[in-house]
Amino acid sequence: MAGSTYGTIFRITTWGESHGKALGVVIDGCPAGLELDESHIQKYLDRRKPGTSSITTPRKEDDTVEILSGVFEGRTTGTPISLLVRNTSQISRDYSDIATCYRPGHADYTFDQKYGFRDYRGGGRSSGRETIGRVAAGAVACRILEQLGVTVYAYTRSIGPVEADMNRFDRTTILSTPTAMPDIEANDAAMKYLEGAKRETDSVGGCMECIVEGLPAGIGDPVFEKLDANLAKAIMSIGAVKAVEIGDGCQVSSRKGSQNNDCYRTNDGHIIKQSNHAGGILGGISDGDTIIIRAHVKPTPSIFQTQQTVNTEGEEIAINIKGRHDPIIVPRAVVVMECMTALTVLDAMLLNMTAKMDSLMNFYIKKK
Repeated sequence: MAGSTYGTIFRITTWGESHGKALGVVIDGCPAGLELDESHIQKYLDRRKPGTSSITTPRKEDDTVEILSGVFEGRTTGTPISLLVRNTSQISRDYSDIATCYRPGHADYTFDQKYGFRDYRGGGRSSGRETIGRVAAGAVACRILEQLGVTVYAYTRSIGPVEADMNRFDRTTILSTPTAMPDIEANDAAMKYLEGAKRETDSVGGCMECIVEGLPAGIGDPVFEKLDANLAKAIMSIGAVKAVEIGDGCQVSSRKGSQNNDCYRTNDGHIIKQSNHAGGILGGISDGDTIIIRAHVKPTPSIFQTQQTVNTEGEEIAINIKGRHDPIIVPRAVVVMECMTALTVLDAMLLNMTAKMDSLMNFYIKKK
């Protein structure tokens, strides 16, 4: 299977299936000398793991990470870092009924068309558990970015019709609320909405938002390696994400240029923008302002209602899905978006080191 590797310099390859023995990631291109142990990675995986609230799947997994290589005496060695998380709570029999039919909204049919064979246990490689490797690698990227003065954080912007009020934004509530919303009142309203959907054996979609602060201007490229294009690709690669916006996103299509342009001014000798409709990126290159990205996530396709489908023989049948499923994907996917953003931004920063002769000369030529 192609397509499991992401990045150019800071390069990751994820592996594993939902009901296999383990999942993980290999990171290549991590600089030597970074202080790193399992605790730095585990705190990110804990935000993603199942069974933590009433709005996540009841599947219980510790999702404990093991560092197998690339770290010695608490520091990265510059060699490939291999990270592993073992599966401990698979119930594969829950999926035996769908081995020969296609679940609506899932990748069952497309996998069969591509490979002629699929791992039907929990979706195999297309399961949300694949994101364990992304989060583990993203945690390392976030740790590097922190030392470079760049902060990346994501949160739930909306669940169904319930949207967070940015006037009540509180970053601490992102980690303390089950919805990962930055607004406690919106969290409470969203929880009520989700409980209603659960009673109706239905699921809900929502929107995530990610913020990048401290990224200097000049990161990214103007044509095929645009920063916004690569961010869109990274986030669209997360299962269930159906649309991505940068800055004001879709709203710009109904504006005039005079309404949408971000005018410049100076502040203590620094060039700044008066607004940020562009979301921190112009011409595919960061402009020094806050980067704002949104991702729209579809409702969980596994719902406990009778649905119409076909089997592998082409016969029309009714299906009742079993198993343990999230009524909403968004709260657990927030950290995945955060980590994919961090991986993309870090790789772009590393690539940018060769953009100017000054950078090469400052690194390689000793000052007299």
